[in-house]
Amino acid sequence: MRAIRLIQPGKPLQLSDVPVPSPGPLEVLLRVRAAGICHSDAHYRAGRSAVHPLPLTLGHEVAGVVEDLGAGVTGFQRGDRVCVHYLATCGECGQCRSGNEQFCRSGAMVGKHRDGGYADFLLMPARSLFHLPDEIGFEAGAIMMCSSATALHALRKARLKPGESVAVYGLGGLGISALQLARALGAKEVFGVDVNPAKLTLARSFGVIPIDASKADPVREIFNQTDGRGVDVALELIGLPVTMRQVVLSLAVQGRAALAGITEQPFEIYPYQEVLNKEAEIIGVSDHLAQELPTLIEFVRQGKLNLSSAITGVIGLDALAVNQVLDRLERFGDEVRIVIVP
Repeated sequence: MRAIRLIQPGKPLQLSDVPVPSPGPLEVLLRVRAAGICHSDAHYRAGRSAVHPLPLTLGHEVAGVVEDLGAGVTGFQRGDRVCVHYLATCGECGQCRSGNEQFCRSGAMVGKHRDGGYADFLLMPARSLFHLPDEIGFEAGAIMMCSSATALHALRKARLKPGESVAVYGLGGLGISALQLARALGAKEVFGVDVNPAKLTLARSFGVIPIDASKADPVREIFNQTDGRGVDVALELIGLPVTMRQVVLSLAVQGRAALAGITEQPFEIYPYQEVLNKEAEIIGVSDHLAQELPTLIEFVRQGKLNLSSAITGVIGLDALAVNQVLDRLERFGDEVRIVIVP
């Protein structure tokens, strides 16, 4: 089968011919119908986040059709439409049993620690698969399993309540989902912060208040538009020290800042003035949880989360095209999500 693989960090991905894997006990082989290209994949290609073992097929946003079943698999049959939770876990440790499987010691992320979805076929444990309703296309089914799922997890970690206000910093794949999910969860006011005019225009189409950070200080603008109060919840989805500091500064009294952007750089905080004095919280967000996915799938099925506008292009299983998309993601271009359709 064809697979687009990372051979060496810092080098372009390459198209390879690899054997089709066979499902073992409790495993499912699926034919990939769509695989989203995530900004994290650009980090993996660049070597900013360790990928092993190499060579490895990237791609952790995947939807497809069940092709074959291993022994003992129940709940699925050949031909079923499915979407893929990003982790293969043991299912037995304390973290897995408590629903915090992202901390499973033997957990392996698809497209980072085991072969992913930039390929014709993907092998995963059956417990990592979810049925994809007919109302949801494969492309939307793929991207919701990372960008949308992480956005929902960030809002849940920040304990967003109906009637509260939200600021979303970064209107890429995660941000466009976060804006809509905040509305679906009952937020009264939602602000979308970015420097890209096309993404700000898209945010406005969802009834969000856009803030162009290239023209004004976003923290000052948020306080101006909330009568000096700030927001109850702020999400950082970019991974820059400057925006991480801004989300904290944007908070109202007892506000919660959820940080999901990936960076290795520190950011500066003055604890008394900016955190302690108003009992603000800074919350780390580690991907998402399998238990949240049925809620997310239902939001999409009901149309509360519309991912059609988040899919800004479709390409084939072509290494040159994928590398070009990753190049543009590293430059924070206009695109929200490009999806591979093999």
